[in-house]
Amino acid sequence: MTSRRFFLLSGVALAAAAAFRGTTPEAIAAETFEVTKTDAEWKAILTAEQYQILRHEDTERPFTSALNTEKRKGTFHCAGCDLPVYSSETKYDSGTGWPSFWDSLPNAVGKREDTSLFMTRTECHCSRCGGHLGHIFDDGPQPTGMRHCINGMAMTFLPASAA
Repeated sequence: MTSRRFFLLSGVALAAAAAFRGTTPEAIAAETFEVTKTDAEWKAILTAEQYQILRHEDTERPFTSALNTEKRKGTFHCAGCDLPVYSSETKYDSGTGWPSFWDSLPNAVGKREDTSLFMTRTECHCSRCGGHLGHIFDDGPQPTGMRHCINGMAMTFLPASAA
């Protein structure tokens, strides 16, 4: 016989699963991007860490990315498709352990709601390939007041002197 406890625990389990689920791979796949690849193709061109971050919305540990301390002038590109996404001119040290920017380059970043981890956040992704970059918060510096908190593994850096 099914007990009240079973129904309560089932409800709690479903609520927890919904809270921890961010944007589903199906929802991302439903969007159309200029650059599309099969899962096998993404695995072939990305490192294991890049694949988990860009294609499965993982997050690198804070203070582990060399791009967090990158100070040269240049452009940060999506590691998945090489689209320029951020300029060094908008980068700043937020103290969070991830590369932070107060704005992206025009039309480079798409946004969607992320309801994982019992909160609502703004997830940002590459507008060309859909790769997960990080999240955007409203506690950044002026002129935008925004903090684009980006996984360093989701990007590559091209110094201005190399352009």
